Amino acid sequence: MGESQAMVAEGYNASAATVESNVDSSQSVANVSLVNGTGPEGGSTASAENGTATDNVPVTAPGAGHIDNAGSALSPEEERLWSIVRANSSEFNAWTALIEETERISQDNISKIRKVYDAFLAEFPLCYGYWKKYADHEARVGAMDKVVEVYERAVQGVTYSVDIWLHYCVFAINTYGDPDTIRSLFERAVVYVGTDFLSSPLWDKYIEYEHMQQDWSRLAMIYTRILENPIQNLDRYFNNFKELAETRPLSELRSAEESATVAVASDASETALSESDGKADEGKSQADGTSEPSKLESAGSTDPEELKKYIGIREALYIKAKEFESKIIGFEMAIRRPYFHVRPLNVAELENWHNYLDFIESDGDFNKVVKLYERCLVACANYPEYWIRYVLSMGSSGSMDLADNALTRATQVFVKRQPEIHLFAARLKEQNGDIAGARAAFQLLHSEISPGLLEAVIKHANMEQRLGNVDDAFSVYEQVIAVEKGKDNSILLPLLYAQYSRFSYLVLRDAEKARKIIVEALDHVQPSKHFMEALIFFETILPPPRKIEYLDPLVENLIKPNVDTQNTASSTEREELSLIYIEFLGLFGDVESIKKAEDRHCKLFLPHRSRSELKKRSADEFLSSDRTKLAKTYNETAPAQPVSNAYPNAPAQWSGGYAAQPQAWPQPQAAPAQPQQWNPAYGQQQAAYGAYGGYPAGYAAPQAPTPVPQAAAYGAYPPQAYPATAPLAAPVQQPAAAPPQAYYNTYY
Repeated sequence: MGESQAMVAEGYNASAATVESNVDSSQSVANVSLVNGTGPEGGSTASAENGTATDNVPVTAPGAGHIDNAGSALSPEEERLWSIVRANSSEFNAWTALIEETERISQDNISKIRKVYDAFLAEFPLCYGYWKKYADHEARVGAMDKVVEVYERAVQGVTYSVDIWLHYCVFAINTYGDPDTIRSLFERAVVYVGTDFLSSPLWDKYIEYEHMQQDWSRLAMIYTRILENPIQNLDRYFNNFKELAETRPLSELRSAEESATVAVASDASETALSESDGKADEGKSQADGTSEPSKLESAGSTDPEELKKYIGIREALYIKAKEFESKIIGFEMAIRRPYFHVRPLNVAELENWHNYLDFIESDGDFNKVVKLYERCLVACANYPEYWIRYVLSMGSSGSMDLADNALTRATQVFVKRQPEIHLFAARLKEQNGDIAGARAAFQLLHSEISPGLLEAVIKHANMEQRLGNVDDAFSVYEQVIAVEKGKDNSILLPLLYAQYSRFSYLVLRDAEKARKIIVEALDHVQPSKHFMEALIFFETILPPPRKIEYLDPLVENLIKPNVDTQNTASSTEREELSLIYIEFLGLFGDVESIKKAEDRHCKLFLPHRSRSELKKRSADEFLSSDRTKLAKTYNETAPAQPVSNAYPNAPAQWSGGYAAQPQAWPQPQAAPAQPQQWNPAYGQQQAAYGAYGGYPAGYAAPQAPTPVPQAAAYGAYPPQAYPATAPLAAPVQQPAAAPPQAYYNTYY
């Protein structure tokens, strides 16, 4: 008991070092107080551990003291479930089934229970309910020091959860008899979550405890602190405070500081009165000994005026808090899921968080901003857009420590498998002068997160070009092209060649080198609609003469059905390409080349149109411009979007890019956008427990953030102007909806 109680005290002292223990708890905490504690930089990570004693599994091992029976035989169902989570550690349902199975058949084997909980909570540290279950298992076997250890890991893993702090405080009340130990834990809790709109259960438990202790001055101070904050049930707290003030003497309610202030005020009042009555009366009063009793009487007074003044001070705080509550109540009521879950949030709730953050940021209270972001990032932990917004908000306010903290948590824990956050990290590091860090972020994308992501290749090469490393920029393309050459029917390869050729010309203005890249591409790729589209566009930006005689047979081979050659383009794609080529010739060709292309188009595609479709065309349509006709034809036929499992967005990229050019074909409709604090010391703690499982030096064993497939929209290469990628509405596919406004600028 004494050892575990000391652990609670140590946990408090360590936390107090990070939350500025000399700051009065009724005041706003400083910047560092608003994160999950600080410690030595770069905590080590634990090695991978197994579902059994011999098999490799990409989860983090428990601490050395927890492995006494870890090698116990697994049931067939356990083996099956372990194999699932080894293959994909983000399979939430498999994890919960594994926990249930382990608890069912190994209830008395605490080592196996520790092992599965450590592995699960390394992947999902925000699941406060499982931290509570883990602690209950430790309590069941009587390991109180282990219970405290689990709770300490929990409050560092999900620091801004009212529920986990409440569970920890209830455990302390039921375990320890020392009021100072219990109060210190309550104080830690309210520093982090005492201003949370939903913090009433924690405050209620604190009030209940002090009421049992009959420490009325502490109880009155708790009510005073509550009334400063716009939290739920504020009316109830104010009424309860008034009832307390009316039933207890003020001498019991005032703190020592308040009593001393009253005594000083009483002395000053008596002094003034004595001076006005004359020295004789003053001497008589002192001789009779009436001065001291008068002061004591004032200190313990229940005079109605004094009581009214005492309550009035708190009522002013209450009124101010209620005014602010009226401004945020709409946002709070729209939060349907304030806790973490792997299921995606609906679009309305995601938008509500953005609107709420907008309001709090406009209010200008930095501490409220940080606290709300931390609340948001419990519910929205799987959404890169909120992490990006948090980092930018902290950076713009000059709090780079908080910005770096948030970026570290995002890239190493919560959205570590989503390319968007790593692209953002690379851009931010470049802006901050950390070129090595930016290159590391791109390398992680190329090797682990999303190999072959065209957007990452383009942005990496562009960064090297900005830095003056033209050869390195070319090398980025060449390395990825070399990898893609080794794949069968790579969809990305033609797009890489086309972009590499275009990049070469725009950087070096060497048309021959650019054409040489395209010629090489034809030896390695099967021409497709998107590749030919890119090639046609490329010719539009090159200086004259245009190589029409070179383009024409390539276009003809693709748009003409030919059983002797492999042609994967659909009839719609072939017709679209023919129209694009005709428009190109209208700008740069002669009358003979235009006639040849139009005759070929009529022969290949017009006979296949139904008579009813032709009859629908009105007379005024025939009188419209050729450009309008072309647009109508293009819009009436939805372009096909062949999608690859490996590169789901690659085929659509060139179409979108070239459509943005003047005098080019109309742009196809874009696919709808889909959609806590990191404590370095905590990383050291979890070296033994795997609570986070951060990347080792080689970025091994990356994990997916959710057990459901990611939305594919992010990987699409943006239009020619390279706008910023729209934030994902959810980490899984959502119903089509307008995406939230991006909170960061273009990467270019």
